[in-house]
Amino acid sequence: MNYFNKRDLNFTLKFLGIVLLSLVSSCGGGKKKPSTKQRSISVAAAENKRRGVYVAATPEKQAATTKRNTMPKADRIIGTALTYSGVRYKFGGTTKKGMDCSGLLYVAFGAHNVALPRTSIQMSEEGKNIGLRNVIKGDLLFFKTRKRSKRINHVGMVVSTDNNEVKFIHAASSRGVSVSSLREGFWNAAFVKAKRVL
Repeated sequence: MNYFNKRDLNFTLKFLGIVLLSLVSSCGGGKKKPSTKQRSISVAAAENKRRGVYVAATPEKQAATTKRNTMPKADRIIGTALTYSGVRYKFGGTTKKGMDCSGLLYVAFGAHNVALPRTSIQMSEEGKNIGLRNVIKGDLLFFKTRKRSKRINHVGMVVSTDNNEVKFIHAASSRGVSVSSLREGFWNAAFVKAKRVL
């Protein structure tokens, strides 16, 4: 049984056409008038824009941004390196999919405009030699982890020196990106030298 006759169908189609036409024309079909509002910008905001500094909108975010920008560079680099904690070890890796020891530091320092070479042996030639008793956060520690090798093949970055214990972040083949201590027998025996690059 046919519930619609031809006249009802024509009326329905015309009605739908009018509705569709009104929807299309109401969704931005017309031209916008240019804004007559004047934009004002403070001297501080202009300076921040020139320097490429983003100022957060809320007071809470502004305080957090200010605190982050006033942190010492070493702390900011360490913070970046710590974001990779737990990432698995991958030879040649520089992403969250996998990191090697020099890749971790290459990325962490690079994120804060400190250029380092890509390999641990090349990194060991940068900066200034320092005694282990004088290391501070951000210093690099170099190791020889192979018994018969005379070449440096591992690097870590000092994250703390509390109670005469030097802790460093690195990417080890056994544990991935993690924090270790120089009090651990293996790392203590493998330690070669410390360098300051900041």
